[in-house]
Amino acid sequence: MPTDHVGPRPTTFLPLFLQEPQIHESAQGPRVTPAAGRTAPTPRPVPGPRSAATPRPGRPVPGPARPTPPAQRADPAPTPAPAPAPVAPTSAPSRPENRSAPRLQLIPAPAGGALDAAEEAVDLLLESGRAPGDILVLTTGEQHPWAAHELSFGDVAYWAQQDAGDDVFFADASAVDRAKPRPVVVVAVNGDAGDTVARALPVARDRAAALLIVCGDPQTINSALGAAV
Repeated sequence: MPTDHVGPRPTTFLPLFLQEPQIHESAQGPRVTPAAGRTAPTPRPVPGPRSAATPRPGRPVPGPARPTPPAQRADPAPTPAPAPAPVAPTSAPSRPENRSAPRLQLIPAPAGGALDAAEEAVDLLLESGRAPGDILVLTTGEQHPWAAHELSFGDVAYWAQQDAGDDVFFADASAVDRAKPRPVVVVAVNGDAGDTVARALPVARDRAAALLIVCGDPQTINSALGAAV
C-alpha cells in the first residue's frame, strides 16, 4: 500500500485568464480598444451643461429676436351722446264739455244789483282757480264800465281783446252773437227785461261750455230760458 506523503504539498499553478475590462457607456475618459471580433459601441454624447445657443430637440432654431410690437394706443372713450331733452308730459285732453247743457246757476238779485252780483261771482270764480280768459260777462242793460272804457278806443281794438283770450271779457248782451264760447258765461240781467233778455239768455247758454251763471230776477230768467230753475 502506498504510504501517505509527509511534508509540504507542491503548489498547483492554475492558468490565468485575462478578463476584458468593463467599460461603462457613461464613463468619461479614454476608451480601451475592444478585443478583435467585437463591434465597437456607438459613442453617445457626453452629458453636460447645455449652452444657450444649443436648441432643444424638437424645437426650431430661434431666429433673431422679434422687435417688441408697439403698445396699442387705447382709443379714446367715445363721447357719450347727449341725453335727449326731456319731453314735457302731454296733458290729458280736457273732457269735452256738453255745450248744449251747461250747469246753470241762478243768483237772485234786483235789476239794480245784478251787475254787482255778477262781479262778485267773477271774483269767486277767479279765487277758485278759474283762469281770467275762461270767463265772459254779458250785461242786458247798462254796459260794464270796463267795456265802455275799452270801446272808447275803437271797436276793432275792443274785440281784439276777446280774441286774445287772456282776461275776463265784458260785452253787451245785444252783441252776444259776436261773443265767442268760453267755459263760463256770467249774465247780469241789470235792465231791459224785454226782448233783449229773451234773446240773449238762450244764446249765452250756447256760449257757455261748462257753467252759466245768471244774476237777476228769477221769474224773468225762467221765462227767458223756458225752464224752471
